[in-house]
Amino acid sequence: MYESHYGLTAKPFSIVPNPEILFLSKNHANALTYLEYGLSEKVGFILLTGEIGAGKTTLIRCMLNKIESQMDVAVIFNTNFTADQMLRRILSEFDIPCDTTDKERHLQLLYQFLIDRYAMGNHVLLIVDEAQNLSDDALEDIRMLSNLQTDDQILLQIMLVGQPELKNRLNLPEFRQLAQRIAVNYHITPLDADQTRDYIGYRIQKAGGKPDLFAPEAVQRIHRHSGGIPRSINLMCDTALVYGFADNLQHIELAVVEKVIKDRVCMPVGEEKPAGRKKTKGMVSGGGAGPGIMERIHSLEESLAELKQQHEKFTEKVQNDLLLKYQQLLVTEQQRFDRLMAKFSQTLQQDQPQDAIMSEKEDGKGLDGQARKRDVKTKYAQLLMMEEAKQALKKETEGREP
Repeated sequence: MYESHYGLTAKPFSIVPNPEILFLSKNHANALTYLEYGLSEKVGFILLTGEIGAGKTTLIRCMLNKIESQMDVAVIFNTNFTADQMLRRILSEFDIPCDTTDKERHLQLLYQFLIDRYAMGNHVLLIVDEAQNLSDDALEDIRMLSNLQTDDQILLQIMLVGQPELKNRLNLPEFRQLAQRIAVNYHITPLDADQTRDYIGYRIQKAGGKPDLFAPEAVQRIHRHSGGIPRSINLMCDTALVYGFADNLQHIELAVVEKVIKDRVCMPVGEEKPAGRKKTKGMVSGGGAGPGIMERIHSLEESLAELKQQHEKFTEKVQNDLLLKYQQLLVTEQQRFDRLMAKFSQTLQQDQPQDAIMSEKEDGKGLDGQARKRDVKTKYAQLLMMEEAKQALKKETEGREP
């Protein structure tokens, strides 16, 4: 609708997962690397978690585009079923004919399929998306599937993908055996402010537009309100472009984004739906002062999130500055120590002939040589103290490295 108005060739902020326009932030790039590592090493279980809309499904589809031709892959997206239904679904995804409801028979058919693929040199991968919705029995059956193996090789790799609560469930005592079998585990965190700016610019460029279509203040507001979740960013940006098109704007300023937020197109991360919101003492529900109070609370939450990010960056900068300072101090002390050692060696060489001459004299003049020896010993003791100070400084520096 608005593409031609902004000089775009496509909608840049569709919420449909599209691996062709995947923005690899540092977190997403690391996640993809971990997934590829787990597959290449043929580990039994791989766990990928992240908030709703963090980009998990897009990552999976990007990975599948790379590996699907090299292995047999089954992907289960709907997990709201029983353990028996899950086994039948797995057989169906692998195109294994099954005309029985017997669980043991299901396992036999799956095991025979895996043996046949192993004999052909093929690798088999099962991906379970939205795994946080699996029942306890289904999770236990998935663990049992890892027992389908030869003497020296796992026949079936399993990748569990889900929201953070999946990771919390696996930390429970009843799932300890499954958790212990997870060899690769990665959690996708939200985008920070800089990554959000790069993400928006990247998506616009991919659609043929200019990356500065959104004003910096508008991008910052989008980041604070969305919490850095890509899907929420997409919803806000897409709506802002619609509003800008309606007002015949060529550039999206902060005022447009504020209007999008006011119309509650995308609820802030962590906010409950109005129907499920609990009453709080002193707060009016459904009218009166309630909405104003909630708006102020949301504004405070956004400010706190921004302050937290600024604090983390400041802490990192302070640590780096301290480390650099200690490194410079260490170099200075090292140079000073080297100069003292050179002077000490020179002093010893000068005093050795004089000491030999003075030792042969039996008169009172030999006292000068003894005094010089005491002076040399004093200098040597000072050098030792300098060396101890140097070692203490080195330990202090190593202890402060982030």
